[in-house]
Amino acid sequence: MQLKNIIPLAALLILSACNNNNKNDNKDAKPAMGMMNMMETIEISKSNPLVTLKLPGELKPYEQTELFAKVNSYVKQIRVDIGDKVIAGQTLVVLEAPEIVSQIANAKAKVQAQEAIYLSTKSTYDRMLKADETKGAVAKDAIDQIKARKLSDESQLAAARSAYNEIRNINDYLVIKAPFSGTITNRNIDLGAYVGPMSKTPLLVIENNQKLRLNLSVPEANTPYIKIGDTIRFYVRSQPQVKHIALVSRKSGSLDERLRSEKIEADFINKEKLLKAFMVAETSIPLQNSVATFFVPKMSVVESGMGTYVIRIEQGKTKNIPVSKGRMWEDKVEIFGELSEGDKILKMASEEIMEGTDVPPKNQTKK
Repeated sequence: MQLKNIIPLAALLILSACNNNNKNDNKDAKPAMGMMNMMETIEISKSNPLVTLKLPGELKPYEQTELFAKVNSYVKQIRVDIGDKVIAGQTLVVLEAPEIVSQIANAKAKVQAQEAIYLSTKSTYDRMLKADETKGAVAKDAIDQIKARKLSDESQLAAARSAYNEIRNINDYLVIKAPFSGTITNRNIDLGAYVGPMSKTPLLVIENNQKLRLNLSVPEANTPYIKIGDTIRFYVRSQPQVKHIALVSRKSGSLDERLRSEKIEADFINKEKLLKAFMVAETSIPLQNSVATFFVPKMSVVESGMGTYVIRIEQGKTKNIPVSKGRMWEDKVEIFGELSEGDKILKMASEEIMEGTDVPPKNQTKK
């Protein structure tokens, strides 16, 4: 081979070798840069932002009752239908039960008969007492006997009256009245239908929708910040352009065992009748704390089998600090633990970072 052909070939081989070395250097540099980013630190400080919790909720009637028949009977009259407005005490349904009418008549007749017996016995007793004013006119045994009979007849009269009142109260069950003012939202009966207390289907359903309950299930971490009287802003999915305000009226005071959340109710006056029971609401709840706390990036908190913790830098080495989580705010989370203003923690914490790992000083940035 001629010398002029060998020289360019050698130059090409040298250039190719240099390129391969540069590629290898780049491959080694990338893991190093990734490690540097993982060990980046931030300095923590306390703040007290207004956190807004967004939760779905459900509107429910302020009052709702299913009305059932309390005695076996037949539907005689139906005075309302679905959508009718009713007032408390208004008659809704009239039932009839011939056997109850017969029982009432018999009980009343028994009372009248027992009254006659008692009055006769009492009259006899009174006459004998009057006659006994003359000493020796009436034998003592006779007076004792008539007195015992009077007491027995009086007791039987009381029992007859009690039975009559009881059957008469049952008769009152044949007239079904509205327990409160509201709207009939369901009807499941027709004239002549046989009904009774064993039925699982109500005759009517009445709801009070003048006032609605906004039901919410609030996560455990957020319940301490919600107080009775707080304002909740919401809208319903079918009318997203209309905003409403409800006031927190009740807190259950206990957590749901499965969801770890507290049931909260907010009352809403449905003046314009725009909202209906069982609509789904999207709510915004302000969660203002009375003191400043630590908020850190969500990626700074590790949740693992070892618990929840952040990684603090102490004398150039990592140390796991147990924390509990609170409110969420934008891309940050509130944390509680043995931390102080100015502490440095890893910005991107991971359970893969072993406790005691060295952190280069140049990675320790501020806030």
